[in-house]
Amino acid sequence: MGVVGAGAVPAGSAPTGPVVLAANQPADRFYAGGARIAEFRGPTGSPAGGDHVPEDWVGSATTLFGEDALGLTVLPGGGTLADAVAADPVAWLGPERAVAHGADVGLLVKLLDAGERLPVHAHPDVPFAAQHLGLTHGKTEAWVALTAAPVHLGFRRDVGADELRRWVDEQDSGAVLDAMHVLDLEPGDAVLVPAGLPHAIGAGAFVVELQEPTDLSILVEWAGFAIDGAAAGHLGLGFDAALTAVDRRGWSAAEIAALRGARVVDTGDLLPAAAPFFRVERWRGSGEWDAGFAVAVVVGGAGALVQPGGVRTEVRRGSTVLVPWSAGPLRLEPAAGETLEVLRCRPPAVG
Repeated sequence: MGVVGAGAVPAGSAPTGPVVLAANQPADRFYAGGARIAEFRGPTGSPAGGDHVPEDWVGSATTLFGEDALGLTVLPGGGTLADAVAADPVAWLGPERAVAHGADVGLLVKLLDAGERLPVHAHPDVPFAAQHLGLTHGKTEAWVALTAAPVHLGFRRDVGADELRRWVDEQDSGAVLDAMHVLDLEPGDAVLVPAGLPHAIGAGAFVVELQEPTDLSILVEWAGFAIDGAAAGHLGLGFDAALTAVDRRGWSAAEIAALRGARVVDTGDLLPAAAPFFRVERWRGSGEWDAGFAVAVVVGGAGALVQPGGVRTEVRRGSTVLVPWSAGPLRLEPAAGETLEVLRCRPPAVG
């Protein structure tokens, strides 16, 4: 049967296999949610309480905007993932990525449970983030839906700069939402959200969210939410500058529909168009993974990730797992009578 991997990474040590993670839910967020994360992870997997813990930052080397440590993943053996990768980027990320990008993990994955509709917001792209914030990443993101829910995504018509600013100043949520497309997501859908595109996930959505590794949001609305958007909604840049990052172009219904990837029933790449930013694959049943850094989210069934030599890391629905390059190639092995389903989230390929 092989050996069961413990998954702990003592501080200062190189990883030797997959690392099963505990929940990492920043408390007291400005929107409601968290119950679906608790149900998904199970009674021992989601210790955060309350109804405003709607995000689980999985395998995170990224902090919340303006914070020094909040949001960072703490490994089972102590210490943060960010520090562990900085100490040994080759073991975690592989030699190619370490040479090209150093200790930049290049990816942030979240579980997101929208207990209420999120406010309309947008994220800056790489050129804006570099020019205004001195960062190498913007925030293109994507969602893989685990529940059905509506999302507002993109404007249906061109919106003038003055009109957008008036909506923000007056907090005219009705006008903003009326100008946007609505896309109804079904479980299993994957949607790419390019940087700049205004969007708002609807109440009841439970998604696995992939994104560039930043926490950069520009608020278009905040009325009725527990946040001072006038102070916190513009990344410290002021709205004159921040709103230039918002895509005000009118998108056609066909263009919005094209952001939804083709349905992958069993195994395959869910969003090929996301490849410059991150990769996400669905694996159902048994399979073989090449060596490489990944964040795995088990969305169904139970089984094991098996290393060469038979070392096993047992997983089940709700497990979130860091896979370092040093773990080597892995075999997905469903448990008897189970249909193992895993989302494999990876940074962009090097080169």
